[in-house]
Amino acid sequence: MSPPASLAERLGFDASARLLIVNCDDLGSSQAANSGVYDALRHGAATSATLMVPCPWARGAAAEYRGEDVGVHLTLNAEWDLYRWGPITQAPSLLDGDGGFPRTLQDVFDHADLEEVRRECRAQVERAIFWGFDVSHLDSHMGTLQLRPEFFDVYLDLADEFSLPLRLSGARTERLIGFPFRQLAAERGVVFPDHLAYVSSVGSRPLVERLLSRLKPGVTETYFHPAADTPELRAISPDWRARVDDHAYLLAESGLRAGVEESGVVLVGYRELRELMRRERAPRTR
Repeated sequence: MSPPASLAERLGFDASARLLIVNCDDLGSSQAANSGVYDALRHGAATSATLMVPCPWARGAAAEYRGEDVGVHLTLNAEWDLYRWGPITQAPSLLDGDGGFPRTLQDVFDHADLEEVRRECRAQVERAIFWGFDVSHLDSHMGTLQLRPEFFDVYLDLADEFSLPLRLSGARTERLIGFPFRQLAAERGVVFPDHLAYVSSVGSRPLVERLLSRLKPGVTETYFHPAADTPELRAISPDWRARVDDHAYLLAESGLRAGVEESGVVLVGYRELRELMRRERAPRTR
C-alpha cells in the first residue's frame, strides 16, 4: 500500500516543495495594527491574517476588509496592562477584576467556565462572518485553546463545525503538554500545517531569517505582528518597536520577499488549506 499523500501533494505541489504561510496576528487590536496588517497583505509578503474580534478596532478592520485571507484569532486573554478588551458575550467567568479578559493563561485555566468559553468563541467566529469576513481559518491568541485538552475540544469542535483549518503546534508540543492534538484533528478531517515556526515573543525577523534556508518540505506557518508606528501604538504596546520592525520586514524588497526568492520557498495562504479541507470533507456522489 502506498503511503498517504502529503499535505503539499494534496495542495497540488510536489512532495519536496517547501511552502510557507506568513500570517499576521492581532488584526483589530489597534488602528496601527489594522494599517500594518492590511499594508503587509496588500503590498508586502504576508499571505494571511487573523482578527481579534473582541478588540476595540475589530469593527474598523471589518470596514477596511477587501476580501483578503483573514481568519479568526480566538481570544480569551487581554495581556496588556493599560489597554483592555473583554468577552463579547459578557461571560462572567471570562472577566478579570478590570472588566476585561484575564491577562494570563493560568487565570483563564483556573476560572473559565467551559460552556462560556464555547459560547464566546463561537460568537467571535459568527461575528466575523456577520461583518463580512470570508473566514479562512482559526488560531488561538496566546495559544490558550491548544494547551489544555478541555479547551482544545472547543477549538477542534469549531474547526469541525465551520470547516476551517487550524493553527497547531508541532509534535514536540504534543509531547510537552501530553495529549495528541494533531492526531485528534486529523481524525476529524481538520487540515493544519505540517510545521509551526513558533515565535516566543513579538518580533519575528531573527527567527524567520534563520528559518528560510532550513525550511523542511511541506507546509510551515510563521507569524508576525505588523503595525504602523503611531502615537497610539507607542502608548498601548510595550513591544511597539518589534511590531514596527515586523511591518518593515514584510514590506521591504530586501526583507522577507528577498529571502523567499533566494531560498526557493513558495508562499501560500490559509485559504488554500480551507478549500482543500472542504473538498476532502464534501459528500462523495456516485
